[in-house]
Amino acid sequence: MATTGSDGQLDVAELREDFPILEREFGGEQLVYLDNAATAQTPDRVIDAIAEYYRETNANVHRGLHQLSQEASLAYEEAHDRLAEFIGADGREELIFTAGTTESENLVAYAWGLNELGPGDTVVLTEMEHHASLVTWQQIAERAGASVEYIRVTEDGYLDMDHAKELIGPETAMVSVVHVSNTLGTINPVEELAELAHDNGAHIFVDGAQAVPNRPVDVEEIGADFYAFSGHKMVGPTGIGGLYGREALLEEMSPFKYGGEMISRVSFEDATWNELPWKFEAGTPPIAQAIGLAEAAEYLDEIGLAAIERHERELAQYALTELKRFDDIRVLGPPAGDPRGGLVAFDIEGVHAHDVSEILNGLAVAVRAGHHCTQPLHDKFGSTATARPDRPGGAGRHL
Repeated sequence: MATTGSDGQLDVAELREDFPILEREFGGEQLVYLDNAATAQTPDRVIDAIAEYYRETNANVHRGLHQLSQEASLAYEEAHDRLAEFIGADGREELIFTAGTTESENLVAYAWGLNELGPGDTVVLTEMEHHASLVTWQQIAERAGASVEYIRVTEDGYLDMDHAKELIGPETAMVSVVHVSNTLGTINPVEELAELAHDNGAHIFVDGAQAVPNRPVDVEEIGADFYAFSGHKMVGPTGIGGLYGREALLEEMSPFKYGGEMISRVSFEDATWNELPWKFEAGTPPIAQAIGLAEAAEYLDEIGLAAIERHERELAQYALTELKRFDDIRVLGPPAGDPRGGLVAFDIEGVHAHDVSEILNGLAVAVRAGHHCTQPLHDKFGSTATARPDRPGGAGRHL
């Protein structure tokens, strides 16, 4: 699989051929897809892996002794192993398949938060959190009688780390932070925040939805207690994501959902729980999606996440430099020249972001417009909505 040219850069033309949807045309114009921060496109080999499961191996897992069930069970278990390896977890016990980052946030908030939080406890978030984090911890803290505080974001899109050190203290029980902001493109110092949390006896949850697809991630090096990501943002299928949790923490936590698969023994009086990770995977799991996600991880690794990160950074810097030429365009987040993720959210004076998106749509260019599930952050910057093009955070996303 040749993915780089002689100069070490990604072979964009070759990678583009892996993505069948990029051949579509609208109004005689070939599709330019720049909405990858919302959902990335899927390469043929991931589609084929899912189709092959349905054609050759379709059966439920961990429930039958027949050949199809054994094959499906093995493939599903190996998918856990592959994704655990992909993010640097110790093994499958620390990798739970969920519906995506949002469900992962809810799993930890309900299974850990409702049992561990109480009056006097504080959950520390940031002002740039996605609603999946902000709303979830806001609601769980209210139920538990705990409070929520927010680390300030500076005008140039960075976390105010002096403020973080003021907020994270002995009363902090959980710090929940986005690794890469889906609006600002800011790459947050998650290792420093993890150390700060642990020094104060708190845990840290990292939302990696915008990081796992486009840069090497090692959850142990970060020091994360929990780390979440979504399959559909990393050229995988929809309806699946992963939650990393430190094994000792997951062992202590009660299940989030109940039913088949997650039990060990059931009587009319009580039940005991299955071993990890199955303890948190009630019911028939997303088998085909897990197989597809494992193939997506293999695809990204073969390309090279370091090369993907470099390519995305170069395109982001180009976009920032070009947008800076216009006085009536404001870009949110770190300026050109600073390290940042590949997405670029901007607004134009006197023009609503929805109109920008609609005009671009007429040119067969797909970009997201809105508040990107960060409404409080947009309010802070005095913006109703922004347009947000995003380049190759996986592969096959090309101008």
